[in-house]
Amino acid sequence: MKTKYELPSPAVIAYLDIVERNINKIATLALNAKKKLRPHIKPHKSVYFAKKQLESGACGITVAKLSEAEVMAEHGIDDIFIAYSIVGEEKLGRLRKLRDRARIATTVDSIEVANGLSTVGTATNPLSVLIEIDCGTHRGGRQPGEDALNFAKQIKEIPSLCLEGIFTYGGMVYGSSNLEELKAKAALEARILRETASLLAQNGIPVNEVSGGSTPAAFVLDKLEGVTEIRPGNYIFFDVSGLSMGIAEVSDCALRVLATVVSVPLPGYATIDAGSKTLTSDLATGREGYGYIVGMPDVCLVKLNEEHGYLRYDPALREFHVGDRVEIIPNHACVIPNLSGTLYGIRGEEIINPILVEARGMNY
Repeated sequence: MKTKYELPSPAVIAYLDIVERNINKIATLALNAKKKLRPHIKPHKSVYFAKKQLESGACGITVAKLSEAEVMAEHGIDDIFIAYSIVGEEKLGRLRKLRDRARIATTVDSIEVANGLSTVGTATNPLSVLIEIDCGTHRGGRQPGEDALNFAKQIKEIPSLCLEGIFTYGGMVYGSSNLEELKAKAALEARILRETASLLAQNGIPVNEVSGGSTPAAFVLDKLEGVTEIRPGNYIFFDVSGLSMGIAEVSDCALRVLATVVSVPLPGYATIDAGSKTLTSDLATGREGYGYIVGMPDVCLVKLNEEHGYLRYDPALREFHVGDRVEIIPNHACVIPNLSGTLYGIRGEEIINPILVEARGMNY
């Protein structure tokens, strides 16, 4: 068996024991809380990992884009929620074909999108939709309360659409600086959804599904009262953002970039062969730099060019030499598989298998 040190660098590696532990942990939390789990696959974009999540008890998957759904359906995954507004005849035509291969639901938050989707479903085979509710990110969605109710009444009048419920992306939780703040923001998300669902039900519009809950909220499920389904994604890998929020330890971070020192121009200065095309230039709240160097908390990855990473450290405490290898936990794991195309599954230090990122580049 080859070891990770024999991989050409930079290489993206996934510790499979950690991945499986993370998958099983969230599946157990959801089961115990009696909430359906529909994980978002955009962090990994991989059929291998999606099927691992389904095997652990997920009811289906969530995708961001229609092209991701097409890839997953091609590989036999047949219960997919597209959590993105589908606009334009080209996409509507693809959605019609996709429904022949999988049970599809999608989102709606405007009459323009609804009118387009109405041409996909029929009265005898309506398309399932969930109304997006804006819980504070203002990224999309109807406003809670009367605005959502009035829009739901419009959707109910379209016979080729089946209104299944409501959903939100509660991105506010990612700004939490401690557990109490996380709990408060998750509880607020749930309250907004619960009150809107109740308002719809009082007006004769039953809400079968109330979908919410990102990775941070999955750790405070007792605060998601009334939410029937959660859609975490990042939990499969975790990253520096998870470390910053306190929902993950280094030992929970499964996805890492293996890089090589290629130059030491001065004491305290070293350059690695992983730059923004490998690691992304995303920053993490509350943390400096562009990733966490495993086992070397005193070393900072201060800058990225496209193909270079700049390490800074105290030369009185540490030395680097050309050829040294470092492991980096990225600030934002969800971007990394889409940049790389292939992940290497690792157990211990042994390479178990290359894992394809079949939905790489499927952003349309």
